[in-house]
Amino acid sequence: MNLETIGTWAGSVWTALNSAEEATLTMKALKKATKLKEKEIFAALGWLGREGKVAIAETETDVTITLVG
Repeated sequence: MNLETIGTWAGSVWTALNSAEEATLTMKALKKATKLKEKEIFAALGWLGREGKVAIAETETDVTITLVG
């Protein structure tokens, strides 16, 4: 895993969120939309979070990710 790979995953996650209704997806829906593994999605979310492009909300049953800005 390197920065270029994580950047590619971040692009996939951003594209999936941008295409979603209200720019929001659950972790389950994001995994389905991107075909990425959970650890890959979390790496991508770290990248996007550092750039201030996502908001992450956790409930007892799932994690919801929303594009911001």
